[in-house]
Amino acid sequence: MSQKIPQDSSSQVINIISQGTRIAGDIMAEGDLRIDGFLKGNIRTKGKLVIGSTGAIEGDIDCNFVEISGKVKGKINASDMLSMKSSAMVSGEISTPKLSVEPGSIFSGTCKMGQVADKQAVEPNK
Repeated sequence: MSQKIPQDSSSQVINIISQGTRIAGDIMAEGDLRIDGFLKGNIRTKGKLVIGSTGAIEGDIDCNFVEISGKVKGKINASDMLSMKSSAMVSGEISTPKLSVEPGSIFSGTCKMGQVADKQAVEPNK
């Protein structure tokens, strides 16, 4: 039997940066990405970004869904959700409509959730 492989399989692709790997530069990906090593640079992906407990990023993140167990220093823009596990250490700016923070995680910086414009429209003018 012959099986047809879909031409657009980018949503099924998982890119892995293993523990012990160090990268300097920006990463752009269509699929999911897992970082267990160190990245000094920016990440942009349409998929899910997972930063493992040994993973560390110094740079800006622009993704759909971000799950952090390691360390991040920089701006994080998660268009769907940001999940910080108990071992997460984040320093910088967060912008996301949904945020999940487990006890034990550490965050230092600013956080914007939801639509800021909607909130301003509801508040009366002073």
